[in-house]
Amino acid sequence: MKIDVILGLQWGDEGKGKIVDYLADKYDIVARFQGGPNAGHTLKFGGNKYVLHTVPSGIFRENLINIIGNGVVIDPITLVRELDNLDAVHVNYKDRLLVAKK
Repeated sequence: MKIDVILGLQWGDEGKGKIVDYLADKYDIVARFQGGPNAGHTLKFGGNKYVLHTVPSGIFRENLINIIGNGVVIDPITLVRELDNLDAVHVNYKDRLLVAKK
């Protein structure tokens, strides 16, 4: 099994989400393992802009499992808002988004 980690070493926006999205087709799983909703990943597809704060950026790839891991701080209001936004653009995430119990 091949595993790669994209890790930022600065406090600001380093473009990690964009890099993950660029590489996502080569993997089966995209996981977010730390951080909180204070930052975001902005992605653009077909002239539309999508902003994610908690959900991994691989969620837009229909064949990928996405995991929100133990080290991620979840703000329930922010997460529900993100899921509502995904529903509004018909992203099917319910069988592909897993959240760690801890």
